[in-house]
Amino acid sequence: MKAHRFVFDCRPILLMSMLTCVVPGSGADRVQGRSMVLSRQGIVAAEHPLAAQAGAHVLAEGGTAVDAAIAANAVMGVVAPMTCGMGGDLFALVYDAASGTLQGLNSSGWAPAGLTRDFLTAKGFGDMPQRGIHSVTIPGCVAGWEALQRRFGRKSLRELLGPAIRLAADGFPVSEIVAGYWASGAGLMSGDPVAARTFLPGGKAPSRGEIFRNPDLAWSLRWVAEEGCRAFYEGAVAERLLACSAAQGGVWTAEDLSLFRPEWVTPISTTYRGWTVYEIPPQGQGIAALLMLNLMEPFPLADWGFGSVDALHTMIEAKKLAYADLRRYVGDLRFGPVPVAGMLAKDYARERARLIDPERAGAEAAPGEPALRGGTDTTYLCAVDARGNMVSFIQSNYAGFGSGLVAEGTGFGLQNRGGLFTLEAGHPNALAGRKRPLHTIIPGFMEKDGVRIAFGIMGGWNQAQAHAQFVANLVDFDLNLQASLEAPRFTKMSFDGTDVELEARFPAEVREGLKSRGHEVRTGPSFSQNVGGGQAVMRDFAKGINYGASDPRKDGAAIPEPVRLD
Repeated sequence: MKAHRFVFDCRPILLMSMLTCVVPGSGADRVQGRSMVLSRQGIVAAEHPLAAQAGAHVLAEGGTAVDAAIAANAVMGVVAPMTCGMGGDLFALVYDAASGTLQGLNSSGWAPAGLTRDFLTAKGFGDMPQRGIHSVTIPGCVAGWEALQRRFGRKSLRELLGPAIRLAADGFPVSEIVAGYWASGAGLMSGDPVAARTFLPGGKAPSRGEIFRNPDLAWSLRWVAEEGCRAFYEGAVAERLLACSAAQGGVWTAEDLSLFRPEWVTPISTTYRGWTVYEIPPQGQGIAALLMLNLMEPFPLADWGFGSVDALHTMIEAKKLAYADLRRYVGDLRFGPVPVAGMLAKDYARERARLIDPERAGAEAAPGEPALRGGTDTTYLCAVDARGNMVSFIQSNYAGFGSGLVAEGTGFGLQNRGGLFTLEAGHPNALAGRKRPLHTIIPGFMEKDGVRIAFGIMGGWNQAQAHAQFVANLVDFDLNLQASLEAPRFTKMSFDGTDVELEARFPAEVREGLKSRGHEVRTGPSFSQNVGGGQAVMRDFAKGINYGASDPRKDGAAIPEPVRLD
């Protein structure tokens, strides 16, 4: 690989807390705090070490990458219940090494049939509620587990959910970053008696190192382990979910649960400097990551260098244009056409890229007119096995602890994904019964010349822009897998305006350079939660080597499959 210019040239744009002026070949000096994990066997990268460990043990017992991901995700729902769990949604990209194909799963839930615009406006709502029962869509996670396991798994759900059941029943010490998340959600949890009993033992959020037990969640997991998703959508768990809806004034029916099915989808993609980058098709925001890459491609980012004012300015402006199209056109494809092919056309991107003023930040970004052609809390994890099967897996409750509701005796929070609908009549993302809302969570995947990477970076509307930055770190700036996750990022969570947040590791002269071009720069912490945390695994098929990386912005780790002694 070529030398990193911004390391060895010692230019003024050096990232002060990451980089030092070094002599090429002095192997102890580098641009990252952690090493990549390398193995000839499988690797699981997750936001919590106990989750990654559970997945790695499944690999050692003969499970596939998908088996490992399900086990890891079930544990994440135990150890980080504010971010994900059985009450949330799930998306996955699965690479099947035997067939050489990439398949997508959309297991995001729909609105109950009775939750309509007319219903909410009659109750006095002018906008979509962000918490409470009317923000809850039917959870898709458990149906997604079963769909993935049936198609790509070797282990039973009983085996895969075993570690999560044990941790929920016996307890675990709350980790450092999760403890902070938990404390910030205590006020929301205290508003629902069941949620408070479940997640605020002794009336408060558990602190770092405190043992937390969730026997109700163990009960729910055991039902699914024994009966599959039928228990969740038609059986014992479903009964408790329906009772919760009724008690809260919701409109859920038994059919809203029993009729729900995940959808296998064909991933969408674009090329970026020889790499092919894949995302889940709408109604997710993954298309915005591809749009942003297309807008960045005409510009010489590599020549400008990582962390330069020119590169950052261009990427921030590309984000605005990409997200303008996202907000205007994306909705549930089952309810109306989305101009996917037109939005991803290279000629359309070249036309839109001309709108980027190289010297000035744009205050407003209007959507384009693509041709209609044919065709804030989340957990991300990924896995690769020894055979080269890979999964990019993301699962979420949306905002921390979701809707703030817990059905009596279930042990898990219910998501608030319905809050992403709009009540604007005629909009592609307008609320309708049995419709899926615009989704923020997106798994990513990329490949070139026998190298394949499953990656994801969580964090609400941060995700698509973070995906594009991660790809640029690998492709334009020649960083390795771990350094690409650790490198400082920017985020712009709003759709309009010139506001942008940069991590403090970008030097002051870079931040001042962006201000001189009209950006309203806010400096975040060195490792900010606002820019999201990610995980990645990579497979070099020519060498038969797997690589793993885990973001230090989270508590997690990339853990290799244990060595078998037999």
